[in-house]
Amino acid sequence: MALALDTENLEKLIVVGDRVLIRPKNPEERTKTGLLLPPGVQEKEKVQSGYVIKVGPGYPIPAASDYDEPWQKRKESSKYFPLQAQVGDLAVYLQDSGTEIEFINEKYVVVPFHAILLLLRDDGLFD
Repeated sequence: MALALDTENLEKLIVVGDRVLIRPKNPEERTKTGLLLPPGVQEKEKVQSGYVIKVGPGYPIPAASDYDEPWQKRKESSKYFPLQAQVGDLAVYLQDSGTEIEFINEKYVVVPFHAILLLLRDDGLFD
């Protein structure tokens, strides 16, 4: 079962932390020998692939304390170690680690970065 979101604009979605929003690639309907595969078989595969749509800011890094005196003002700013994934990459990920959501009648998967096995970066992927 997928979580359904009511908003109509993908730009309003904010991916948090080390998570990646992926649009699953359409699975193959036939085997290499030509046998038709039912949808249940395709969904039970442990490894899936899809296109990276949005990427979170990354892993939070604790701020170094440069203040020796308690009377000095502290400026707290969040810093992050960025993720390798970029928008448009083809990601191969573990299906069990992702959470499925439905957005504008299309299925997406939110995957933690550690569940991504590999990335394929190619300028001509969407052609």
